[in-house]
Amino acid sequence: MGKRRVRITPYIIGGLIVIFVVMALLVNATPLGASNVWLRVFFGISALNFTLRASVPLILGAMSGILCERTGIINIGIEGMMLAGAFAAFVAKTGTNDWPLMNSLLFGVAAALAVGGAMGWLHALFSIRYRMDQIISGTVLIILATGVSSYLFNRDAVAEGKFGSIAIPGLSQIPVLGEVLFSNPPLTYTALILVVVIHIALFYTKWGLRSRACGEHPRAADTVGINVNRFRYMNTIIGGMLAGLAGGFLVLEAVGQFQEGMTAGRGFISLAAMIFGNWMPFGAMGAALLFGYTQALQNELLLAGVTTVPRQFVSMIPYVVTIVAVSGFVGRVRAPAAEGKVYETEGGSE
Repeated sequence: MGKRRVRITPYIIGGLIVIFVVMALLVNATPLGASNVWLRVFFGISALNFTLRASVPLILGAMSGILCERTGIINIGIEGMMLAGAFAAFVAKTGTNDWPLMNSLLFGVAAALAVGGAMGWLHALFSIRYRMDQIISGTVLIILATGVSSYLFNRDAVAEGKFGSIAIPGLSQIPVLGEVLFSNPPLTYTALILVVVIHIALFYTKWGLRSRACGEHPRAADTVGINVNRFRYMNTIIGGMLAGLAGGFLVLEAVGQFQEGMTAGRGFISLAAMIFGNWMPFGAMGAALLFGYTQALQNELLLAGVTTVPRQFVSMIPYVVTIVAVSGFVGRVRAPAAEGKVYETEGGSE
């Protein structure tokens, strides 16, 4: 029964995706959507656009978690890395408002990547060299990012401008799907491309094989000459950079400004997407899109003026779906075997 379930599940997911795409095309390309408010709420073009926009930081955060945890480092600090990256992007952008807009935005991206990478290095240092409990280390990063960003935030500073949409010739003309998938700002494209790149890198390259070996059986990896802790440092730093980029997306592409605590739990939802996706890039992206859709649904219901349900309950939808999804599937997924376990080489720690 277990094997049959594993084989059937992809077909079920694929079927649901096909049904959703067909409904979206019918609602947005035919008169069907004009006559039904609820269909527009669930399948309207604005809901689809918001789904992708809300999913981007979750996708990047989930990729961050996958890179870290595939080598054995639990990264519960994604939320803090996101917030630090967002604050760094904001500071860099406001400090270069007099530069040409694209140069200023790219400098903000570089700042988000650098600070996210530094947070990743700090997490690896605490976890590997000083053998701190990895859950506590991640929590420390969240508290650190929250405190520093709140203390240093200049409420009078304003970031001028953000990334605009780039339409891909030809593809952007496809009805409905073209507007949703092929007319987006650059960081959105980057997030989607990174999913493919990380999947190929993890499962079809020597680096990916060694990274997964470090998370599954570090002693065996060490025996064949793989420097386990070096791989853990490297992947945690890269993961931190991706989480920092997720924060930079919020400032440089989505909102355009910084707000205290603006990540609002996205780091934790990214972790849920990673678990729900079974530590697989495409699975995590699918979960991120699901959670992004619940945020879009929340937004559309509020815009539609739904008053039969209290506003607070509508706002709870993304978090309730996250809890239900993870609690319902946590027993059906398997984390890397050496996740969270400190590894000591024969010659001592690094």
